[in-house]
Amino acid sequence: MQAGKKDIRTLTNEALEQCLKEIGQPAFRAKQIAQWIWQKECRRFDEMTNLPKALRASLAEHFDIRPIQLSRAQKSADGTIKCTFRLHDGHLIESVLIPTENRMTACVSSQVGCSLTCKFCATGYMKRERNLTAAEIYDQVIEVNRLALQHYGKALTNIVYMGMGEPLLNYSEVMRSTEIISSADGWNFSAKRITVSTAGIAKMIKRIGDEQRKFNLALSLHAADDSKRSQIMPINEQNSLAALIEALQYYYQQTKQPVTFEYIVFRDFNDSLDDARKLLKIVRKVPSKVNIIEYNPIDKAQFQNTTPERLAAFAGFLEKQGVVVKVRRSRGKDIDAACGQLATKENEKSHA
Repeated sequence: MQAGKKDIRTLTNEALEQCLKEIGQPAFRAKQIAQWIWQKECRRFDEMTNLPKALRASLAEHFDIRPIQLSRAQKSADGTIKCTFRLHDGHLIESVLIPTENRMTACVSSQVGCSLTCKFCATGYMKRERNLTAAEIYDQVIEVNRLALQHYGKALTNIVYMGMGEPLLNYSEVMRSTEIISSADGWNFSAKRITVSTAGIAKMIKRIGDEQRKFNLALSLHAADDSKRSQIMPINEQNSLAALIEALQYYYQQTKQPVTFEYIVFRDFNDSLDDARKLLKIVRKVPSKVNIIEYNPIDKAQFQNTTPERLAAFAGFLEKQGVVVKVRRSRGKDIDAACGQLATKENEKSHA
């Protein structure tokens, strides 16, 4: 790779049009190039056959296309597939394909590592190396979709930003990736089948509302009072539950889209009926549903999953109060692909 070259996929259409204008090319070439890059998943300029040869040569001289590379794919006993991808600078990230009878879901990462230090999450014990580009997020979707077709004969039905990193701390690239994935000029995937999950950054939640984003929003709550939440999620000290509720109410006013609360049940920490009552008070403040998630143990934390009896009592209490509740069972636990387990152990070796 020549010094000074830039990945052409980091350019917006407007920036690409300007670059083309500077070399005497008409603006419509930008749309053609974008179609090759996003719709046709092209990775070589010389394959863009409806462009003049001289333009293809000029693009190759000034730009690169830097796709992510599949380093390893592990298949769980339950059919879940964890992908380790190597980026152009050597960093590793992980994505997961979660197949069920009715869905094919890609769980994608938004950062290399994470800066939030949530105490129950393996990624939270990693250093945040950098944000991913929109293209690197898009590539995860494309590659996981290929695996879905290869292993199950079905295309993706859902995409969740629940992998490594905090999506709202990589706001511009995450938003651009959702636009590319859902745009008619991009991958043309329904925005209603995309969910962006956040640990809770109030001002960015409001910004999503202001921008009228069409994807689904999920909040990783995991505790229904500030004291407990701050113990396991230090971000709560700057984004209290009151601030988050206000932001979610504002988001709903702007978009009229309900919110999903994600709640991991830890044994003897946040799984009592008193905790369920506190959660009920929060849930009633904004149109929403609750995903209750089994905890997946990691080496660096001492938390344990709650018992089946306490889980049933917790969920049953909420359901009796009219809350829409879904219990999400762990998938891919045997290959460290379950919720909270992504940590690219290979990354530690490659940068040791």
